[in-house]
Amino acid sequence: MCGRFVLFSTGEQLVDFVGSLPGVSEVLTPDGTPPARYNVAPTHQVPLVRFHGTEALLQAARWGLLPGWKRDDSGPPLFNARGETVAEKPSFRNAMRAQRGVMLLDGYYEWHEQQPYYVTPESGMLVAAALWDTGADRLSTTMVTTEAAERIAWMHHRLPLFLLPEEVEQWTQGTPEEAQALIYPSRVAPQLQWHAVGREVGNVRNDSPELIQPI
Repeated sequence: MCGRFVLFSTGEQLVDFVGSLPGVSEVLTPDGTPPARYNVAPTHQVPLVRFHGTEALLQAARWGLLPGWKRDDSGPPLFNARGETVAEKPSFRNAMRAQRGVMLLDGYYEWHEQQPYYVTPESGMLVAAALWDTGADRLSTTMVTTEAAERIAWMHHRLPLFLLPEEVEQWTQGTPEEAQALIYPSRVAPQLQWHAVGREVGNVRNDSPELIQPI
């Protein structure tokens, strides 16, 4: 599960990363690029990437899906979507058919027995499978999750569906069945590393580079 994450890659660094994904020839950023954030939480604006052929559109979206039939943002934010049932749940099934994108992050926080950990890849950024929708006339997104791979399951039994670069096109532009085939414990999991961090991360008002420092 992922309810807090970190994105310190900004500006050209972020654009260059999106542009490096297989099949991408152009990156459009109509909202600009986001500032560095060290404690991103549900309902915050997050970077969502949608693809149209070889064009990648990087935009700000509310983290917490608002299905097309929603008229406002009332109710708990749908910030995670269980991959195993995403094609069936009324809140997600339409997005799963044709509204799939990715969220970008440098790392995320997970808690185990009240101790927070910062989880990050050995190198590069994490690309999380996402769904998007436009209920309440707002672009919004949710992160798809799956069972955690064995080496990290001790921390939490769920893990965001992190994609390898070569899997992004299948997830975003493949058929629903082709996308569904990727919903298994992430092959990115062996690249993950983690360390314990201070409990200050539990307060969403705290947002500084010190939050990701090991204790």
